[in-house]
Amino acid sequence: MFFRYSEWDEQRHGGAPTTFEKLFELFQQLLQYTAGDAAEALHWMTQLDQRYGLTDEGMGLGDFIEELKKRGYLEQDAQGVIRITPRTEGTLRRRSLEEIFTRLRKGRQGRHKTPFAGQGDERLPETRAWQFGDDPHLLDVTGTLSNAFRRTGIDDWDLREDDFVVHETDHHTSVATVLMIDLSHSMVLYGEDRITPARKTALALAELIMTHYPKDTLDIVAFGNDAWEVSVKDLPYLNVGPYYTNTRAGLQRARDILRRRKNRNKQIFLITDGKPSCHFENGRMYRNAFGLDRRIVNKVLDEAVICRREGIVITTFMIARDPYLQDFVRRLTEANRGRAYYASLDELGTFLFEDYIRNRRKTVR
Repeated sequence: MFFRYSEWDEQRHGGAPTTFEKLFELFQQLLQYTAGDAAEALHWMTQLDQRYGLTDEGMGLGDFIEELKKRGYLEQDAQGVIRITPRTEGTLRRRSLEEIFTRLRKGRQGRHKTPFAGQGDERLPETRAWQFGDDPHLLDVTGTLSNAFRRTGIDDWDLREDDFVVHETDHHTSVATVLMIDLSHSMVLYGEDRITPARKTALALAELIMTHYPKDTLDIVAFGNDAWEVSVKDLPYLNVGPYYTNTRAGLQRARDILRRRKNRNKQIFLITDGKPSCHFENGRMYRNAFGLDRRIVNKVLDEAVICRREGIVITTFMIARDPYLQDFVRRLTEANRGRAYYASLDELGTFLFEDYIRNRRKTVR
């Protein structure tokens, strides 16, 4: 056997990304930080190109923009405003999903399981007597034949309905999830960008559910002075505003949504820095910018208790390290008997995905 060695050819062996691929990767990253503002992302790229020489003779920044339009990632209206397209929105969701899955320390993809046996796809070693309507592929052939032999012996062997046994399976359940995202001004205070990882996590979770859990539902609720629903196509553009934090309104909106869902298992994922600072009383806003006002906090805790009574588990993802704020999250969790994670910004997606994928409910109502 002979081997022929030659100089490494990047293009031939596909080892090096093209200039477009490198620029597109950077463009997607910048879109995460600009809340989907294509013009601002391209402006940043221009500055980076001038400083670090990102482009080459084969593709300048103008060529890159034209290629984005040609491939359907950008569009320009009659006034010359450049926007990303639905294709780009889908790319951002997939990219966010891949990024978070790459960082998962544990867990695997799969359906949400409960400790109950029933209709499902994964066989268990345990068996039971066959019942009319059971799937034939679950038949335990060895156990069935053994039953027949024990009953009749070898010489006069026959097979009856009572001999048949089938494997048990995991009971698979669907989950209705509402993801609440805090868009109050505190999410960008003190030089810490908390909204970008929250937005990225929402994009990834939406993609996960649409591609891996089609029977699950995901609704997004953004909250600031009030609360409102956000569609999947609007996720890349979520951004903070000059808002207070009306956590109570967010929980109320989430409960209203889950009440309409037919899924047996219902949960709320709450991404916040943990500082409720306003609510509505008799149609008027009561606010306290310092946060954790007793009048406001008690109303939020009341909502947590109502969620518990309605079988809705609240999982809070706390992205601030202030012990005073963390104490509020602990009280919220106790009132709901839910769960809480105190995650750093770069761990938010990992924590949320681990909880979602490995979620197991002890009761099915």
